[in-house]
Parts: sequence; C-alpha cells; structure tokens
Amino acid sequence: MRGNRFFVALGAGVLAVCAGCSTAVPQTQAPPPQIPKITPPTTPSRTPVMVDRPALPDDCELVVPAEVMNATLGQELPGEPRIIVGIKEPGIGRTGKIDCYYGIPEKRNLPDAKIVIGLSTYTDDLTARTRVNESVEAERAEGAKVTEVDVGKQKGMLVEGKDEQLLIGSLGKSTFVVRNRNNFIPKEKLVAILPVLAQQSMTPPV
Repeated sequence: MRGNRFFVALGAGVLAVCAGCSTAVPQTQAPPPQIPKITPPTTPSRTPVMVDRPALPDDCELVVPAEVMNATLGQELPGEPRIIVGIKEPGIGRTGKIDCYYGIPEKRNLPDAKIVIGLSTYTDDLTARTRVNESVEAERAEGAKVTEVDVGKQKGMLVEGKDEQLLIGSLGKSTFVVRNRNNFIPKEKLVAILPVLAQQSMTPPV
C-alpha cells in the first residue's frame, strides 16, 4: 500500500537566562515560547471505489475475498467459494459472465450456497442498464418488492422475493448482482449488508 510520509521538524525553544544579575532582586522572566501542538497525520482507511470491470476476474477472491465476506456478515461461512464462468450471449449483448458461490457446506452443491455474487459485461452502457431494468421488472411481475438503495456512490435496486433477495445494478458496461439465498440474511439486515458486498464486487484489488 502506498502512502505519504510526513516529517515535521520542531525547533527547540531557547530560553534566555539573564546572566550576572543580582540574586537579591528577582528578575521577571518572559514566559517560554508556546510550542504549537502537532497532530501526526493519520493514514485514512481505504474505501472501496467502484469501477466498470470489463475484464472479469477469474477468482472469487478478486470479487469479494472470503475474509471480507465473513467480516461483512459477522460470521464465517462454510466451505470455499466456487466460481462458475458463464458463456457469451451475443443475442443480448453479453460479452462475459461469472458467478461466485459463497457458503457451500461440505459435500453440498451450488444450490446450497448462502450468497451468490454475479458480474456480467455487455457491449455498451445502455445494454447493461437495459438488462438490469428487464431483470428488475421480471422480478416485480412475480410479486417482488423493489426498492432503490445506495451502493457506494452508485444506485442499485433491492429486490425482495419470497425465497431470495437480490441487489442488482450497473456501472458502465458491467452489471452486478448479489443474491441472498433461502433468506440467509435476515430481512432487517439486507440494506446494511448487500450494498457493502455489491460495492466490494465492483472494486478491483490494488
């Protein structure tokens, strides 16, 4: 991690002493100079900066690291994250797709994952936004509740269905979706957790 180092030199205050003065008559001394209080600069913590991700990662640690996932959830998920690389679909303008499955118990399969994070790329910004809008409207038609929420400095749509809740949005040519499977995260914590995971998924490591 790069950081700026600041060096501060403090000059030592020199106190003048009256030499040769009579000890019988006390001399009034000037108050010592005030030395300014210097507060050392602190290194600000790095906050995720979301960017378009046209080159999709090939490892879930480059999407949301397991350590970050566990810290955000406040618990350690079982198993290792698994990645599934999707295919391009020129018919809808999709140029790439990956899905990362988190929290799969031992000897269980993808449907048993607790959290699924997907990233996709499209031919242009408009196509990416269109795919998000179509997905949201399809969920709404199935009876899901849809709410706009903040995802970093961007916006996303929180979609609350009966058995699954998801946060979906786009940035440039990329789209992101974070799925809460089988009501793993309680409803009251969705807005506190899903946007954090979405923001991290769109923040490449440095």
